[in-house]
Amino acid sequence: MNTSIPTTLRLSSRPSAAGAVLAVGAGLSAVGFAIAVVGLIVDPTVLTGAPAWMKPAKFSFSIAVYLLTLRWILSHVRGRARLLAVLSTVITVALVAEIALVEMQVLRGTTSHFNESSDFDAAVFYAMGGIVSLVLIATIAAGVLALKQRGIDRGLAAGLRWGIGVCVLGMLAAVTMIFNKGWNDSGGHTVGAADGGAGMLITGWSLEHGDLRVGHFIGLHALQLLPLLAWALLRWTHLDATTRARLLNVAGTTYTAVVLLFTWQALRGQSVVRPDGETLAVAAALAGLAAVATVTVLRRSRRTTAVG
Repeated sequence: MNTSIPTTLRLSSRPSAAGAVLAVGAGLSAVGFAIAVVGLIVDPTVLTGAPAWMKPAKFSFSIAVYLLTLRWILSHVRGRARLLAVLSTVITVALVAEIALVEMQVLRGTTSHFNESSDFDAAVFYAMGGIVSLVLIATIAAGVLALKQRGIDRGLAAGLRWGIGVCVLGMLAAVTMIFNKGWNDSGGHTVGAADGGAGMLITGWSLEHGDLRVGHFIGLHALQLLPLLAWALLRWTHLDATTRARLLNVAGTTYTAVVLLFTWQALRGQSVVRPDGETLAVAAALAGLAAVATVTVLRRSRRTTAVG
């Protein structure tokens, strides 16, 4: 069996405007991350119970990873160079602007999200809402272009499809924060109290109440994890493309359910580290179904191979 990686998996050796724009955006995000790290070291300011520069650090790092991942995904697209360049520019400018706004608000000694304490703060908050909308639309468009490509390995295509789809779901999960106005008229990520209070190290997720950022975070990073799983199955197993695609369907469905599970848990005001019996029962059922589905796919593959 030929286990070499198809040419569609390799980055194009030809320079592209879209790839260059996304690379520049990732570089600028890295600069934003470096600034935030310096801020963490030299500035003791605390906002909503966490170091003021922690949020810019997390945002800039996450955005850099997102832009590099999108660059890799779009490297599989042939043609549509002008449209890809436009989409990449929109996404890059929007996300770099978001990093700049978040860091600007830290320098002003205030929060960036869910902050309408002044007309200027409200304008910043609404601008970031517009940025998220632009990135969501552009990501969907770029994903459609990538998935319309022919000649991509079926297993990889499944990983890309699920990665993009669940990433969009993660973006949409942030909408719940806007309507979470029980403790802040502008919204917030904590359910059961105002934002702030005891939180997990680095992530800041609430240790006492529901936190809508958990499902949002997990969903966003499906863009890296599911395509990576697809690549690993292709690179290090002898499974055929159909079997790998089926396994990615199991993984993608399970991952979607996990995002919804954590969002549901948060909406009930429950901390991610304090799941009740109901949450644990659903998680156990989900794990069991995923295991059964995986075994079924692998057994089917073995029977097919034996018959062949």
